[in-house]
Amino acid sequence: MKVPSPQLQTLKAEFFRALAHPVRIRLLEVLVADGPTSVQELQRRLEIDQPIVSQQLARLRASGVVAAKRQGTITRYAVTDPLVEDLLRVAREILNRRLAGVQSLLRELGRDRTPRGRSQPSA
Repeated sequence: MKVPSPQLQTLKAEFFRALAHPVRIRLLEVLVADGPTSVQELQRRLEIDQPIVSQQLARLRASGVVAAKRQGTITRYAVTDPLVEDLLRVAREILNRRLAGVQSLLRELGRDRTPRGRSQPSA
């Protein structure tokens, strides 16, 4: 695989910075699951204050990850690219693999925690 140009790497870093906030990830997960959604619906669904929802949506919108569309008096936000759903799924899979490895290590450590000089009780 060819290494991307520094300019493309910079664009990728800016894209990931736009996603680098737990509230923004939560917003994206709702938008992916529910489709176009208003600030009020997002606020209610996530139980987050309206100014925070608006601020984080503005950041996502400025980076082009979401777009706003006015429908009468309501503005609905939607993910601009359906591949965002794949990105969130892949991130979840990577984290699940990492956590599975950690759980395995914790189980192994638990078996090794028998105090020295004591024998384990027999079953």
